[in-house]
Amino acid sequence: MSNVETLTGLQRRLTATIPQQQIRTEVESRLKRLGRTAKVAGFRPGKAPIKVLEQQYGDSVQQEVLGESLQRSFAEAAIANKLDVAGYPEFEIKTADLKAPEIEFSATFEVYPQVTIGDISGESITRVAFTMSDADVEDTIDTMRKQRAVYHAVERGAQKDDQLLIDFTGELEGNAFEGGSAKDFKVLIGSGRMLADFENALVGCKAGETKSFDMTFPADYHGKDVAGKQVTFTIAVHKVEEPQLPEVDADFVKSVGVADGDVEKFRQEIRDNVSREAQRRVKVRNKESVMNVLLKVAQLEVPTALLQGEAQRLMEQSMRDMEARGMKIPKGMKLPVEMFLERAESRVKLGLILAELVKQQDLKAKPEQVEALIEEYALSFERPEEVRKWYRAQPARLTEIENLALEDNVVAWVMAGAKVTEQQVNLNELMGN
Repeated sequence: MSNVETLTGLQRRLTATIPQQQIRTEVESRLKRLGRTAKVAGFRPGKAPIKVLEQQYGDSVQQEVLGESLQRSFAEAAIANKLDVAGYPEFEIKTADLKAPEIEFSATFEVYPQVTIGDISGESITRVAFTMSDADVEDTIDTMRKQRAVYHAVERGAQKDDQLLIDFTGELEGNAFEGGSAKDFKVLIGSGRMLADFENALVGCKAGETKSFDMTFPADYHGKDVAGKQVTFTIAVHKVEEPQLPEVDADFVKSVGVADGDVEKFRQEIRDNVSREAQRRVKVRNKESVMNVLLKVAQLEVPTALLQGEAQRLMEQSMRDMEARGMKIPKGMKLPVEMFLERAESRVKLGLILAELVKQQDLKAKPEQVEALIEEYALSFERPEEVRKWYRAQPARLTEIENLALEDNVVAWVMAGAKVTEQQVNLNELMGN
């Protein structure tokens, strides 16, 4: 028999008992199996008496069996009481004498919440859309040409896209500030690598000239000492160079990976690749809009166990990402889990909301959707067949694709029920340029 009581919110406490005979029988069985191979001083392997084995291994085997019995008994009681357990239970042995006829225990845990999804018909969503144009193809090719530009010195004043070699010194209230000075520094006007006011001040400058100008740093600038403040920069221009872009010919096309140098084939590859990436970003933005609506209209309580587990997972992922980027992390250092709680809460909520919505509206992924997604990913690689085989090699990889298809179904369902306004976006906006 078991008893379940509600504590607060999603927290429950289950109380049950385990018969001592059940534990004793399993302990004796394991000691006998252990005796076949255990090395006991004074006895040949397999010949040690059960009493000796009990003296030497009894306590550890008892604890092992008790722990497993708690898990099994809790699982059986949870099923019998139709409990949808979230997270891992915290056990407490209530019986002082572990040799008593029955061992009473309690398990404190959380259950999954009831998810109520509100009316989405009054919610407004902007669905972004993108259509690839010939101009987008040419702009992309121009970007690739600029990346391979060769610079030549000029006598004229600097203009957009020119590269300058300069020294500069910045002063705040008459004093130099940290990070405000450099020598033989290359600046590409219009690249956005420096603040716009700084780059714009270089327009018109010629080699050999010196110039001073005032500028105000943005209020949210990362350098707190100068954020929101006016400073004075003095620059000395050593060289002004203009870019010479390569022609779009067979040599250029070969240099960017099209082995046969076919220019039209290259343009088509650019169109296909950029369009594929653009549509991926369109899908991500529209999915984010839908998820924000679901978070707004859904009502549910978040299990603490799931929240803490997700925050821990995000923290560990962040640590791995930092290491992958070459950051040296001291041994034993951990980021505060609290940093990830807000993001973890949204992710846990969305997981619960999607699960409920899929169940309510039967939005499970269809086999043809999974195949279409695999094909879409495969075509973005040089050897598509290897990608197809890779996804089909393990069930977990297919499950990942199924989840993406499921999310697509949720997006379509919400878009069909909400107030949707379509907005065409250009390539630069979509790519964050």
